[in-house]
Amino acid sequence: MEKKIFVGNLPFEVTDFELEDIFKEYGEVASAKVIVDRRTGRSRGFGFVEMGTEDGAQQAVEALNGLEVKGRAINVSFARKQESSDRGGDRGFGGGDSGFQRKSSYNNNY
Repeated sequence: MEKKIFVGNLPFEVTDFELEDIFKEYGEVASAKVIVDRRTGRSRGFGFVEMGTEDGAQQAVEALNGLEVKGRAINVSFARKQESSDRGGDRGFGGGDSGFQRKSSYNNNY
C-alpha cells in the first residue's frame, strides 16, 4: 500500500527529481511531485511524495522532517485526505466542484 507524504517549505528551485532523490533512501518512491503555479510555472514551495510501503513512508517522515534542503528546513508529514467540497451545484466549469470559491463579502484583509 502506498502512503502519501506532504513536503512543505521546499526551496523554489527543487525539482521533482531532487525531491524523489531525498526520499529514495527510505524505500521505493512511487511518485514525487513539486506543485507549481499553473499560470507562472513556478514552484509553490510544497509537494507530495508517494512511498511504496507504509514502513518506508513512516521512516521518511521521522527522518526527514526538519531536514535542511538548500538552506530551508523542510516540513514532512503524512498528507491529509482531501475533503470534498460542500459548495454544491453546477457552476458551469466542468462539474459541481470547479475549484473556485465565492467570497460572501468583500474583504481587504487578505
